[in-house]
Amino acid sequence: MQHKKTLLLFISCLCSGFLTLAQNSILSGKILDHDGKPVSDVQIQMLKADLVTFSDSLGNYTLEVPSGKKIFFKASVVGYETEPFNVTLQPGEHLVRNVFIEQNNTMLGVVEVKDERIRGEVGTIGVNTENVDQLPSTVGGIEGQLKVLVGSRNELTSQYTVRGGNFDENLVYVNDFEINRPFLVRSGQQEGLSFVNSDLVSSVNFSVGGFQARYGDKMSSVLDVTYKKPKSFSGSAMASLLGFQAHLAGASKNKKLSYLVGFRQKSNRYLLQSQVTKGQYNPSFSDFQALLNYKISRKFEIEFIGNYALNRFRFEPESSRTAFGSVTQALAFNVRYEGSEIDQFDNAFGGISLTFKPNKRWRLKLLGSVFQSNEQETFDIMSEYQLSLVELDLGSANLGKDKISLGSGAIHRFARNFLNANVANVGLKGAYDGGNHYLSFGADMTHVAINDRLMEWERRDSAGFSIPYDPYQVNMYQSYRANNKLEYNKASAYVQDNILLNKQRDMILSLGLRATYTFLNKEMILSPRANFSFKPDWEENIIFKIAGGIYAQPPFYREMRALDGTLNTDLKAQKSAHFAAGTDYNFIALGNRPFKLTAEVYYKSLWDLVPYEYDNVRIRYAANNNGKGYAYGGEVRLFGDLVKDAESWVSLGYLKTMERILDPATNTYGDYKPRPTDGRVTFGVFFSDYLPQNHNFKVYLNMMYATGLPVPPPGFTFNKVESFRLPDYKRVDIGFSALLLDGVKNPARAYSIFKGVKSVWASLEVFNLLGISNTLSYEYIQSLNTDMNFYIPNRLTSRLINFKIAAKF
Repeated sequence: MQHKKTLLLFISCLCSGFLTLAQNSILSGKILDHDGKPVSDVQIQMLKADLVTFSDSLGNYTLEVPSGKKIFFKASVVGYETEPFNVTLQPGEHLVRNVFIEQNNTMLGVVEVKDERIRGEVGTIGVNTENVDQLPSTVGGIEGQLKVLVGSRNELTSQYTVRGGNFDENLVYVNDFEINRPFLVRSGQQEGLSFVNSDLVSSVNFSVGGFQARYGDKMSSVLDVTYKKPKSFSGSAMASLLGFQAHLAGASKNKKLSYLVGFRQKSNRYLLQSQVTKGQYNPSFSDFQALLNYKISRKFEIEFIGNYALNRFRFEPESSRTAFGSVTQALAFNVRYEGSEIDQFDNAFGGISLTFKPNKRWRLKLLGSVFQSNEQETFDIMSEYQLSLVELDLGSANLGKDKISLGSGAIHRFARNFLNANVANVGLKGAYDGGNHYLSFGADMTHVAINDRLMEWERRDSAGFSIPYDPYQVNMYQSYRANNKLEYNKASAYVQDNILLNKQRDMILSLGLRATYTFLNKEMILSPRANFSFKPDWEENIIFKIAGGIYAQPPFYREMRALDGTLNTDLKAQKSAHFAAGTDYNFIALGNRPFKLTAEVYYKSLWDLVPYEYDNVRIRYAANNNGKGYAYGGEVRLFGDLVKDAESWVSLGYLKTMERILDPATNTYGDYKPRPTDGRVTFGVFFSDYLPQNHNFKVYLNMMYATGLPVPPPGFTFNKVESFRLPDYKRVDIGFSALLLDGVKNPARAYSIFKGVKSVWASLEVFNLLGISNTLSYEYIQSLNTDMNFYIPNRLTSRLINFKIAAKF
């Protein structure tokens, strides 16, 4: 009897254990994109719990979950998004639930491209566009993020340099159309809006080097932007002390027609008034963009993109006072001005494309575009200066005032520069998805027509004598005059194959060849390129990659025009052999938060270089292929949620780029010297946070440090080796944002004026929080009466407060 009781007790315990185990249920399925293709490494998380898993290489996932209650889940991965979903499972139930996710770079602030084929590309970065209007930046938009990432040293321009290249070495594409920029812009304060309108953007890929053959003929970087295809009505508006912008998006009832329109107006008068030079600043920059897409049938769709930009800059300088020197010898440079500057840069762009998709494997796209730029730069400004020694005696009643005059003089600058540029392009792009092979190909023809009239001179006077001094005549310090007309054609073609080398899809080889022929100088260029990536079968989600190739940049009009305005139409393309290797590591830390660590090293061998110098943001070329050089360095970047659901990142880079110039007198190359972009160390940080008790109050912080660029000595010639450097660039911008209205969680009533409004954010920004006076360049002053030379710093903006309000509907 006792044995029976013991047996019954054992059976009861065993059944109880099985019943306890049966309380849990199984949820499984596939993670698929909008084309039905599996997506790997997607995080599936039970909300308000630590239960989490990841999809495998085939998109499969499995979770053991509690039963008998409603449970909410969210699938997330960098580059995709989906709405949370919920399930209620009975004990022991096994539910199969496939989850579809949409591409949208919204998880991390700046992250590597997520598709496994693209994630393996060396140097490719994806950029978050979701909260651009809340980030503190003087230029705003996508470029505002890129400048901190790559290490820009001028907050007044949206242009950037990458891995030792200059502004002219960067490609920009919008919906497969290549975008040109204005020619005559001399300074950041003249520069208008960049082409890319962040309100219209769906996704952004940014390559810092080693890019594939499908991209065009530049040597440094590619910014590849795709605009939205809206499925329903939406819009936004933003106003600040620096300007206004708004956009509308929508689609027809049958979803065949979609539209995007955006308007931006920027006036950086408020920003420029914080500069050393005081006067009447009257800048006005406006642009209008439209994107229309019509789906003719299941196989055909047509798209139009248009942009018209009106940029005006008027400036009447009055005075400036620049203090510089040391604690033992303080100097002051005082200037009084007469005259004005009036600039006008009008740009128009129109592009139309026809896409044909006969089936799921083939895609063909015919493109045609026209770009026109009408630019004029006119100024006539006389400046009279006095250079003085400043009183430093703490006991003196004149402390901080000018004590002794070290020299005086005048500088008269005059320009009447007019340029008309027309660039027309027609091309065909195609792609074939063969499973293990993804073949892309294309060809295009470009026609360039330039009409340029240059008249610019500068006269300098010191102690009553013109510089350079001549007792018998008055000489100009600089004088340029030219009248150029130029027309030429350029043809290019490429073929590229992305190959999955095994069934596990963890080894990808990309082979490509680009060919370019310039009819003007009859130069044919072949550019082979290769990229290999390998994802080992480890628990860690890590990819190793290596790339190499030849990159060439056929000369555009800017490179052909020498300092004196003459043209060298025989100029050959600048060329480089680029080698890069890196790793990309996705991991979970700090309580199931996603992080990404990337590291890359690179080396470039450069030849047929065209030496140049910087004049603020304008680049002046020597118009000769008489340089060769090299560049090498590396970058380490960490992206992730240091604070839960608040993206942050840090970037550290090192660069060394040198060149040597052919001396025409001896026909030998001189010693190596730093190139104008030899910036050495860059360090950038983006950090975001929120109040622990209220996530509607957020803070965004941008920090930037970069070592100074080289500065050529007086009497500059391209083959001089000696130089010194600008002071290091240091800047901190901070922004505070508050969600004033959340129309998603708390919809407005039917009769409310806020009906349909999704959100309203208010932001307070402090630019240059630490009030650091960064130096952009130097003005060289020669004093004949003291036989001394001085470098007067041209400084950038000081601390400034901005307020903006943004609404989405």
